[in-house]
Amino acid sequence: MQNLLNLLLLLFLFALFPLLQALPWRTQGNNLNYFEGSSNLVNLEYHMGPVLASPINLYIIWYGHWNPNHQDIIRDFILSLSPPSPSRPSRRPSVTDWWQTVELYTDQTGLNITGTIRLSDEFHDSSYSQGNYLSRLAIQHVIRNSLTSQNPRPLPLNPYTGLYLVLTSSDVQVQDFCRAVCGFHYFTFPAVVGATVPYAWVGHSGKQCPGICAYPFAQPEGSEAPPPSRIMGAPNGDVGVDGMVSVIAHELAETSSNPLVNAWYAGDDPTAPTEIADLCVGLYGSGGGGGYVGNVYKDYWGNGYNLNGVKGRKFLVQWVWNPVQRRCFGPNALD
Repeated sequence: MQNLLNLLLLLFLFALFPLLQALPWRTQGNNLNYFEGSSNLVNLEYHMGPVLASPINLYIIWYGHWNPNHQDIIRDFILSLSPPSPSRPSRRPSVTDWWQTVELYTDQTGLNITGTIRLSDEFHDSSYSQGNYLSRLAIQHVIRNSLTSQNPRPLPLNPYTGLYLVLTSSDVQVQDFCRAVCGFHYFTFPAVVGATVPYAWVGHSGKQCPGICAYPFAQPEGSEAPPPSRIMGAPNGDVGVDGMVSVIAHELAETSSNPLVNAWYAGDDPTAPTEIADLCVGLYGSGGGGGYVGNVYKDYWGNGYNLNGVKGRKFLVQWVWNPVQRRCFGPNALD
């Protein structure tokens, strides 16, 4: 009975995100009540649509003005998703280990989501082609602009294995950003882009709403937030970009498992699906829940992380729903 009550409380808190960020943090490092525990009550279902089973060619569109060091952090995370070369293995638990939970999802033929994500090309839209405020539809026009021939190095239109990732700089406002979302994914309209391709957008929250979208590296918004001395340090030294990494992981996991919004999700409304990462918002380690991120590692300077990547990078990435264990899971789990 107690486990059922804990589960209902957890699901209620997830439904309130991002208001969850305003709740008091639970900072007891030894509290292992396993709020992320298994459940048969989560109605995650397969709706017969495709998943991204073929190797993914990822195209990044950098919209706005970007610090090259910040770009390197994000690139290194993308490069960490696929298995490293045998000559340069990553320390474990690795970003690749985290992605293996995403790979457990299959399509109706039994094909699993791919374990290969190639950073195929990049486009720099430093001229703000669609202005400093973007609607959701304008994101698709940003993609279209990156494909046009008048640009010196346009991206290819790849409707077969392409996935387009639009990242907006800290001075760009996006519809619903901070108020309702930190990122989202969808598919392009042929009338706008020329084909139906999956894409995701993530905003830089370093200036606009770090207390919501860069959690847990910034002071949560709300009167009951903990003192700044208890805020977790960002593993790569930048609150906004380290926060973006977890949102990027969230959106890539959901784009891969629900690219056309007709594959893996919970609930009866495909226009507002609860997807495999939505089920685990705010969970980064064992015992997490109720505003406590769970047990994670600390580096030499006390910064929090739960995954290792290429070039010695460390990242803090939220867990995703494991369809086999039927619970939120990450490779840093203690059980």
